[in-house]
Amino acid sequence: MVQTTLPGELNEAEMGIWCQSIIDSNLAACVDMKRTNSVFRWEGKIQNSPEWDVQIKTSEAKKSQLITKIKSEHPYDVPQIICWPVESSKEYYDWIQG
Repeated sequence: MVQTTLPGELNEAEMGIWCQSIIDSNLAACVDMKRTNSVFRWEGKIQNSPEWDVQIKTSEAKKSQLITKIKSEHPYDVPQIICWPVESSKEYYDWIQG
């Protein structure tokens, strides 16, 4: 699982294009997106900002390429990129492996 956030001012169509690009690149099997609100400290100030929370289901073999793509296309100076292994049913695992 790879997670990132994108600016809340992006509309649903723009987010759809961004997520579709990941699928089209064959770097993930599924991308989930939902609106969220983030509270964080940036450049010494507390920020409260709407964002898109994006969870990407990918294989271990494709994770590095996916992270490179996110970094190259992300609008933030320091994008959130969080990764963690997950367990699933064998059938779902096989689907993610593609």
